[in-house]
Amino acid sequence: MLAVTSYAPDHVAACHNRIAADLAAYEACAPSAALDPVFYGMMVMALDRWFVHRQRSLEGKDGNALNEVRVISDSIVGHGGMLVVDKGIKLTPETSVLGLEPGATILIGKEGFQRLSDAFLAEIEARYP
Repeated sequence: MLAVTSYAPDHVAACHNRIAADLAAYEACAPSAALDPVFYGMMVMALDRWFVHRQRSLEGKDGNALNEVRVISDSIVGHGGMLVVDKGIKLTPETSVLGLEPGATILIGKEGFQRLSDAFLAEIEARYP
């Protein structure tokens, strides 16, 4: 598939709706808090997948929420959940949404996921109109 340079508003809205539905379903199950990092880590990977073919030149490398979701997804899949930042991306704890340090174990809770997904979707809407 060719790199995507824009997303239809209905695609972004469908992602917003799916996130809301998945979060509501998860919360309705009243899961143990110990399960949160697994669930929210998987939600980050799902979020990345909704926009997997986004053109990287539009995404940039400035440490934005798009970069953060990509790095977290790659780190969960390829590094056992330890945050590994690509040398070409300027993602720092001070400027990132979650404030994770390279080498840290990725543990995302509800509030962190909400902040990250909101920032990610705002960047999608701004950079891929």
